[in-house]
Amino acid sequence: MTSKETRQKFLDFFASKGHAIVPSAPMVVKNDPTLMFTNAGMNQFKDIFLGNDKAPWQRAADSQKCLRVSGKHNDLEEVGHDTYHHTMFEMLGNWSFGDYFKSEAIDWAWELLTEVYGIDKSLLYATVFEGSAEDGTELDTEAQQAWRKHLPEDHILLGNKHDNFWEMGETGPCGPCSEIHIDIRTAEEKAASGLDGRDLVNKSDPHVIEIWNLVFMQFQRFADGHLEPLPAKNIDTGMGFERLCAVLQGKNSNYDTDVFSGMLARIGTLSGHRYGENTQTDVAMRVIADHIRAISFSIADGQLPSNVKAGYVIRRILRRAVRYGYTFLGLTEPFLCQLVQQLVDDMGEAYPEIAKQQKFIENVIREEEMAFLRTLDRGIRLMDDCMERSRKTKVISGADAFKLYDTYGFPIDLTELIAAENGYTVDQAGFQAELQQQKDRARNATANTFGDWTVYHEGEDVAFVGFDTTEVEGALLLKSRTVVQKNKEMLQLVFDRTPFYGEMGGEIGDTGTLTAEDGEQIRILNTVKENNLTIHIAERLPKDGAGAFKLSVDTERRQRIANNHSCTHLMHRALREILGTHVEQKGSFVSDQGFRFDFSHFEKLSDEQIAQVEKRVNELIRSNFQLDEKRDATMDEARDMGAMALFGEKYGDRVRVVRFGPSVELCGGCHTSATGNIGLFKITGESAIAAGIRRIEAVTGEQAEDRVLAMQNLLKTARSFFNNVPDLTGAIQKLIDDNASFKKQAEEFMKQKAAELARVLSTKACDRGGIKIIIADGPTVHGADTNVLRSTALALQKELKGTALAAAFESDGKPQLLLMYSDDLVAAGRNAGKDIREAARLIQGGGGGQPGLATAGGKDASGLKDALEQLVATATRQ
Repeated sequence: MTSKETRQKFLDFFASKGHAIVPSAPMVVKNDPTLMFTNAGMNQFKDIFLGNDKAPWQRAADSQKCLRVSGKHNDLEEVGHDTYHHTMFEMLGNWSFGDYFKSEAIDWAWELLTEVYGIDKSLLYATVFEGSAEDGTELDTEAQQAWRKHLPEDHILLGNKHDNFWEMGETGPCGPCSEIHIDIRTAEEKAASGLDGRDLVNKSDPHVIEIWNLVFMQFQRFADGHLEPLPAKNIDTGMGFERLCAVLQGKNSNYDTDVFSGMLARIGTLSGHRYGENTQTDVAMRVIADHIRAISFSIADGQLPSNVKAGYVIRRILRRAVRYGYTFLGLTEPFLCQLVQQLVDDMGEAYPEIAKQQKFIENVIREEEMAFLRTLDRGIRLMDDCMERSRKTKVISGADAFKLYDTYGFPIDLTELIAAENGYTVDQAGFQAELQQQKDRARNATANTFGDWTVYHEGEDVAFVGFDTTEVEGALLLKSRTVVQKNKEMLQLVFDRTPFYGEMGGEIGDTGTLTAEDGEQIRILNTVKENNLTIHIAERLPKDGAGAFKLSVDTERRQRIANNHSCTHLMHRALREILGTHVEQKGSFVSDQGFRFDFSHFEKLSDEQIAQVEKRVNELIRSNFQLDEKRDATMDEARDMGAMALFGEKYGDRVRVVRFGPSVELCGGCHTSATGNIGLFKITGESAIAAGIRRIEAVTGEQAEDRVLAMQNLLKTARSFFNNVPDLTGAIQKLIDDNASFKKQAEEFMKQKAAELARVLSTKACDRGGIKIIIADGPTVHGADTNVLRSTALALQKELKGTALAAAFESDGKPQLLLMYSDDLVAAGRNAGKDIREAARLIQGGGGGQPGLATAGGKDASGLKDALEQLVATATRQ
């Protein structure tokens, strides 16, 4: 059975059982501070399980793309070294929201596995939660009885809390689970081990593996650790697609299935290696075959590689793949970008977003690969420095290895490889200590502690009324809790209705005040959207949480935010008109002070294009288009209106369409009532943030006026430097021309001075051990600066044979060193860049350069004499 057939049979089966087949959510998570990536099939239903949202269906099923590389599910370093760990994987799942429970979930799992997929029943085992005295929970007899209909008693095993009790986090919905395991050992392997399959369940045997986990959500975990039954019981199941394909295709390795076989063959074609050739190349090929999926799907879902948060994770994955190809497969040019076509062939039908964005994905990956290959070259040069410093001990210090890893992105195993090739070792203990310190710093910086909610009024639905009003009377406080984030305590409040917009979709949250019935006023410092709840960050708790409150948004700040958000829509429209319809939004940040807008485009905008965009946006603003919105449109209605859906966004069945004249977009943010409110629009910056992605930063209204005023003042000041001449441009050009003329004269003078100095120094060469050495101290160089002396050294380098120049002098009050070797000495192995470093320490400095010419600077001029003697000794050594 092919992988495509396996996926489709799963979905068809649960459709026949009354389940809605829902699309996969994006792999990149937004508006959830606890997650960067979707790491389980249930993530997109989290708000339903938490009670913050109502399920649109009672039953659902899907194939969800997931990523596990960070946090609790950190599988990255395992990937490639075994045959079953993955970064990106598919999770097949079915869910019940207060509908069916354990018996149906178990019966249907058994039916699908044994009747639809035809798996041998004798190979299957099921685990059941044995209970926990710590939590006061008992043996899950309901699940046990359900399994007894299908399995003999010796195939039903009891599992402890670690293996058979699933929890969403430290608090929240949880419950016992029942895992289905399969024994895929050959008859020979079974005979050789002498062990029954039941003895190897949950014992990390690679051939007795879990394929499906059925979670029975029936409890709520509170911050103090106690459990309470949930009012509505839910089912959440997850089956690893890649493992299932291995079972159904009779393979012991996920990588031997058709999920990966096409990709491994393509990697073999590019590298000239064959999968199965040897252990090292096999690991490298598995790493690359896995990682290209994680990289490509993340980019398709809107997460570009970067140096922060989720972007940093994707960059790490990409660089790990490049490094394995570089080190073990000899791939020294960009190659990952050449694998995207194969991925589209393998998965584009099930996930059309990668096919539609193929060229964009390829461009981003290519640019990242080229940058990292340059990093690898630089790292190899830095390794030379490290080995030079460690010449006596032959041990690369942990601090040096960690600096290479953390600052320059140079992998530790590559550091070890290069060190070993040169007869060095790496202080692994020191490196691990540095790494642990970094992890501790990161953990402390991001440590979050969530208290339990204190409930004041019952209620689940939080109505946002901020599109129509910025003030609400009689709001009820539903609940509050204390949260500690980054060592800072915050108070979170949730009301039954609110005009406050929670930070979401790139738009910052509202601030304002809440006023109690007794007149007490409390500042709202921020508003965020988490798990479909609008959460108000307050400076303190109200004295009486049971009363009613007036909620008031800071209207002036909200208006500026709304103006800026609406302006991003107008600019998006202008960019598509001026640059082309290939332009698509790739990210944004909207505040009361301005906004930034990221979009797909292949080159830097010219000054003329920036001026055209500014002109067109200001035209749209002056047209004073009124806000025309449809808040409850279907996706078909939105498309008919001309709205464009963005990749990486998860849209509901109903969407909000925002129109300003020719601009039509899907958007859930705050907008101005008419474009004329925006005022002046001014672009303040344009730059590249990734391959094929540009960023525009801009301001509007008062901030734009301030910008123009500052530019006018700058011009006024500049004109004053030229006696307020009418033609400022002409005066500046004349200054530039005069400066160029003077510079040319100065260069000619420097050449003459260098030639004269070279003549003088060449007469001072003396023979030491077969090498002619020219020694130049301060008096000898006659006060020449570093540039003159460099020119002199370059002239001598070409003219003389078997000669070295060692110079020590002061320039602008700072000690300087210079070392030159003639071309024939360089060819014989001399390296001035290395040789100057030891002498540089004597003037409390450092330096380097090319093998033929190097310079160094320092802080301590009193060491110049000793440094010169060191240079001479080094230059004349045999």
